[in-house]
Amino acid sequence: MHRTFRVIFRNLLCWICCMVGANGLMAQNVAGGTISGSFQTDVQYLFPDSIIGAEKVDENILSNSFLQLTYRNGGFTAGLRYEAYLNPLLGFDPRFEGQGIANRFASYSSEHFDVTVGNIYDQFGNGIVFRSYQEWTLGIDNSVDGVAVRVRPTEGVTLKGILGKQRFFWERGEGIVRGADGELNLNQLIPSMAESKTRLVLGGSVVSKFEKDEDSQLQLPENVTAFSGRLNLTHGGLNINGEYAYKINDPNSQNDYVYNPGNALYLNATYSRKGFAVIASAKRIDNFDFRSQREVTFQELTLNFLPPTSRFHTYRLPTLYPYATQFNGEVGFSTTLLYKIPKKTKLGGKYGTQLQLNYSRINGLDKMYDDPPFTYETSFLGDPQKLYFQDLNFEINRKWNKKLRTILTGIWMQYNQDVVELGIESDSVNLVDVKMAVLEVQYRVNRKTALRGELQYMGTPDDRGSWAMALIEASFSPHWYITIFDEYNYGNPVEALRAHYYNGSVAYNFGATRIGFSYSRQRRGLLCVGGICREVPASNGFGLNITSSF
Repeated sequence: MHRTFRVIFRNLLCWICCMVGANGLMAQNVAGGTISGSFQTDVQYLFPDSIIGAEKVDENILSNSFLQLTYRNGGFTAGLRYEAYLNPLLGFDPRFEGQGIANRFASYSSEHFDVTVGNIYDQFGNGIVFRSYQEWTLGIDNSVDGVAVRVRPTEGVTLKGILGKQRFFWERGEGIVRGADGELNLNQLIPSMAESKTRLVLGGSVVSKFEKDEDSQLQLPENVTAFSGRLNLTHGGLNINGEYAYKINDPNSQNDYVYNPGNALYLNATYSRKGFAVIASAKRIDNFDFRSQREVTFQELTLNFLPPTSRFHTYRLPTLYPYATQFNGEVGFSTTLLYKIPKKTKLGGKYGTQLQLNYSRINGLDKMYDDPPFTYETSFLGDPQKLYFQDLNFEINRKWNKKLRTILTGIWMQYNQDVVELGIESDSVNLVDVKMAVLEVQYRVNRKTALRGELQYMGTPDDRGSWAMALIEASFSPHWYITIFDEYNYGNPVEALRAHYYNGSVAYNFGATRIGFSYSRQRRGLLCVGGICREVPASNGFGLNITSSF
């Protein structure tokens, strides 16, 4: 152990010297090790637009930037990330304002033992009791600043432990996080199962947080612990992944200080054979918002991640109504069927045709509160009358010849706007009922030039009414990419708000660097990644994006 820390200390000194010596920064080989990195800057120049509700920005120009540097030498790795928010882009929390070293770490890895100090990203199982990660587009960084170890005493056994405090903008949260995870790969651990066609992995986690109780009205638990158990079974084309988690009572601002324990169940099964696949998933969440501090809101200091079950659409208009996971309670399922009509048949054509059908539905729980409302009772299957979200969609993807491909998508969706956007359950359910169709056409002109077009329609009598969209994109490989599109809110019930949302962008790639320039009239809405969302206000202006890696 002492040798391990001597190696870390020696390499850390070397790495610091390399960072100070900027003359060698761009070199790949430095002092026997290598440096790699990435850089990104996003700049907005904005002006007000009363028609779409874009407000005046005092600074005119906003920007988010980072530079990530990582040094590797044998088993030693160290890195830092400089971040600058001057001032934060529209929709980002203003508490990001500032600049400095937001992330730094050093780690050493050997055959049986890893140790990391500093800012740590990790996940236990599916992330239901612990996941620390960064999502730059959402402004999320819940890394744990502390110590993490990983031990592999024998093949098939992995043990992990973590201890620290979470990043909270430019500070650390008050709560202390402690966690451990163990995973057994039975096929590696038991010799008689080594050649088995059935592969089985078992795992379990425990995570706790500590935060002092300084509330004068309530008696709050200072130590809150969550447990989980999981399995992953594979046999031929079948895979089953499941995890169940339990958390002791954790009254906090997100659950209105109820004293119920929390629990979460996640199941996912896939089966595939040539030309056919089915994916089914189900999830039940009851009071499982887990954070290292009680009084925070939005996406601050989250400790866990609950995998989504609904399909996330990538086309523009369907993203007007994305579903965000409701951590206080929901029951949902999703089923997807994929089938490829064989090639060289009448229906499949020369290259075959891919079909996809998906349905997902998510309901709320039927909570019966005591008086005063510190606890409640609820049934396992929830309340089918409390519809949060449902989505029925299909996709037909066909390659007609070497140059032409079309993708036709149809969507029917119902979206509970009060629950998803405001987090409230009103007596009168505010459901947005939408029907959408998308036609995408891809055409390869020659080896270097390709065109892509989209026509999108979304019809609804609710919310902001119906929309239409047209997009054309041209790529001239390997350097130039040009995109132009317009979203038209022609069905807005307020005639003066029937606006066009014009967008145009051009990007130039050279090596590992991309420079993009754009103009956009951005509608307000939610930006979601993996069921986690942030609100995006309406805006009008120019944008500059530069990314590079080395």
